[in-house]
Amino acid sequence: MKKFVNKICKYWYLILITGLLFSQAAVFLGLGDKSYITVHDNLDLFIPHLRMLKLSGSFFTQGEILPILGGVTRNDFGSEFYLYNLLFAFLPAYYAYIAGYFLSIAVSMVSVSLLAKDILPDYRTYKPFVLLFGMLYGILPVFPTYGLAFASIPLVVFLLRKIYHGKNVCYFILLFFYPVISYFSYFGFFILGYLVLFTIGDWIRKKKPNTGLLISVPVLFIGYALLEYRLFSSMLFSDTVTIRSAMDMGDLNLTEIAGTIWDGFINSTFHAGDSHKYVVLPLVIFYLLFQNVLYIKRKEFKKITSDIFNLLFLFIVFNSVIYGLYYFKPLRDLIAALLPPLEGFQYYRTIFFNPFLWYTLLFLIIKRLYDKGLRTETKRYQRAGIFLSVLALLAVVFVPANYNDFYYTCYYNVYRFVKQKPVDMLNYHEFYSEDLFTLIKDDIDYNGEYAAAYGFHPGILTYNGISTLDGYLGMYSLEYKENFRKVIAPALEKSAYYQSYFDTWGARAYLFPGFDQNSYLPSKNLTLPDSNLYIDAEAFKALGGVYLFSRFELSNADALALSLAGAYTEENSPYHIYVYHAD
Repeated sequence: MKKFVNKICKYWYLILITGLLFSQAAVFLGLGDKSYITVHDNLDLFIPHLRMLKLSGSFFTQGEILPILGGVTRNDFGSEFYLYNLLFAFLPAYYAYIAGYFLSIAVSMVSVSLLAKDILPDYRTYKPFVLLFGMLYGILPVFPTYGLAFASIPLVVFLLRKIYHGKNVCYFILLFFYPVISYFSYFGFFILGYLVLFTIGDWIRKKKPNTGLLISVPVLFIGYALLEYRLFSSMLFSDTVTIRSAMDMGDLNLTEIAGTIWDGFINSTFHAGDSHKYVVLPLVIFYLLFQNVLYIKRKEFKKITSDIFNLLFLFIVFNSVIYGLYYFKPLRDLIAALLPPLEGFQYYRTIFFNPFLWYTLLFLIIKRLYDKGLRTETKRYQRAGIFLSVLALLAVVFVPANYNDFYYTCYYNVYRFVKQKPVDMLNYHEFYSEDLFTLIKDDIDYNGEYAAAYGFHPGILTYNGISTLDGYLGMYSLEYKENFRKVIAPALEKSAYYQSYFDTWGARAYLFPGFDQNSYLPSKNLTLPDSNLYIDAEAFKALGGVYLFSRFELSNADALALSLAGAYTEENSPYHIYVYHAD
């Protein structure tokens, strides 16, 4: 028994990691598409796009026009060389999504381990914490579509360190192919920028350039340009004026900018939410104050400016400041004037590096506690390190956060079991309701005609192989936005909120209601105070609209010259869909 307990104590980290992985796999694979997956900027956006590419056989095609927003070029969608996207080319959509999640964990654990082995001469001493950190960083509730890009940040640091200290050609080859698990607009642009700045700084400091770093800049840039050729083609060689040129991201005053910086520091941003504020933030602030007060008391002032902990913390502050300054319009206008291809580019994305930095600081604290325990032969410091690492892991797993699909899937299923009643939220299967839309397509003899959705996300139609005039896309032609605006003008005239929402942004080209309520909320019991649809029916037909799919029976269908083609339900779907035909 004692030997068994000793083995458990020795391999506690492997038991914890394996247990968590098996628990998540059991939940996501056991429940299948009955899992509760985050909708916002996820099921309503990239998953329908990737499914559309598969249904249309367009992953690898050139010049294809895809049936969304009245017809959008294939180049406006993700690269076929991005590993996450490829999962959707070969797997059913739900399982591709889950495979992407576990692949991100694997990439994180491998990347963190490689970097730790390269930095730590006594890696084996810290192996439990390294592996736990890799697991922790891999399960952070960040933007799922670019989870691989988040998870692979330590890998690119590892590759650049190897290149810096030597010129082994294999590391240049790996760096060239690094964009397969990264994304230029989210990370690549900034990685290249930081790399250039570091190369110049190192050149000045050492009074001679590092040849490896000089070569790595064009190698990485060419890798991004070739592997994401569609994005670069759209940015540099397309003469289409896109909605990016008309987006107005606001103009905050100094007080509002300060508040945005503070919010970015405390909460990060929606796509990079990492749950750091619950355990990591207070721990980092406490250690930062404690350690620097000690430096001051000991008059070790040089250590304040050289401590890697302080430098990484300042990096977090810098990224948060850039996040706030992005909303200062004169600065955005200046950058657009100096670099026209970057018009509309969201350079606040430097804050996407903060999750890795926050948890690196946590690792440094735990390592220093562990080191003190080794020096003093006092196990309480080592136990404290174990406790903090497990506490941080539990906070990420069990605290509700954007994109924490494991938490919400467990929560809603436990709720249903305990309360013995259904939840209002939609699971993956219910959200897309494939059987219902297959039934509808068969009944109306659907043959690719353009349609629009009212009362639900048009991405649901896209996912089910229905061509749409509406949709959600961050970059499409400004001309089409203006034409689509004619369709929804009656609704915008009645709702100042949606008028501002569409005119200043426009990525969601939806059929909005004539009031401020959300008419596409993904819930089972969605009701609206007004059953009229506010559109210009002639403008709808002028764009090629034939069908209108609505969750609500329209009171003014006759006035819009829309005839009811059928009303449909399906036992496993929460929707009641009314299909109208434009006469």
